[in-house]
Amino acid sequence: DVYKRQVSTQSTWGQIQHLLYIFFHILKMDTKTWTKTAMKVLEETSRTFYIPIALLPEGIREAVASAYLCLRAIDEVEDHPKLENKVKAKILRDMSIKLQQGTDSFTAEDFTPDFGEYKDQLPEVSLRIGEWVLFCPRDIAPRIWDATAAMADRMAYWAEVNWKVEKKEDLDAYTFSVAGAVGILLCDLWAWWDGTKTDRQLAIGFGRGLQSVNILRNAGEDKERGVTFYPPDWTDQDMMRYSSSNLEQAQKYIDSLREGSAALTFCRIPFALAHGTLQAKLEGKEKLSRTEVMAIIAKCSSQAYDDKKKEKKENKTETQETE
Repeated sequence: DVYKRQVSTQSTWGQIQHLLYIFFHILKMDTKTWTKTAMKVLEETSRTFYIPIALLPEGIREAVASAYLCLRAIDEVEDHPKLENKVKAKILRDMSIKLQQGTDSFTAEDFTPDFGEYKDQLPEVSLRIGEWVLFCPRDIAPRIWDATAAMADRMAYWAEVNWKVEKKEDLDAYTFSVAGAVGILLCDLWAWWDGTKTDRQLAIGFGRGLQSVNILRNAGEDKERGVTFYPPDWTDQDMMRYSSSNLEQAQKYIDSLREGSAALTFCRIPFALAHGTLQAKLEGKEKLSRTEVMAIIAKCSSQAYDDKKKEKKENKTETQETE
């Protein structure tokens, strides 16, 4: 009761941070080994993804954080409100080429293109892409170079055509370009970390599901900047059906992940938030309330803690039996 009264007086984000503090100490995570700068930028850039990444064990945490920051670096260029599309395309291709040129001896500066006159217009997360590349463990880093370079090239294409979506197949292409491909990257990261094998087709649905919910949520803002990801004859109801279909694939993907795995720890929160947002839309709401978001994150974080506790208990039992 004392804890509940204390938490109720905090802001939503303060409550989440307090919960994470407790989880970290219960799990005895070694937070001293974190590169604070990268994690701080991640926190400032996306609280939604900061939490599931922060819950990951050391090693896979840095790999996923590196991937997220690299992809966010190019995403900020694609979504920039003031840059012309042709400028976006050039910057994105320059970022891609730098990653394709990468070698084991590259420094952060080597991975960073010359942004020229646009440097002052770009956010910190984009300008420091070279640092995010080097944040990843060395033996899986080239996979992130590849994924980021390929996505930057695809984003350049979409900027050049002004994100023109004329039919469902175009929507499929776009959602694969910027999200379905991330699902495939995550499959490779899980396999690298602990040998987890996942269904790549379902992983694409996971990415597409999350992206299509974002499209639903941001439709108004996109329209203001002259962009729509809806095929010409589509309504919100059509996009909701599209999201629902892909989230069904995402649910199967989630269900296939082992309890206590890094894959489930990470994927559970963004999936739950996407599912909750879609449900809110189906009920006629604009979005989830902050209280609802906090409740979802707290529940998923608690599940991650329970899984970790259970795994530790099982490992202890196996060790005793062996002895």
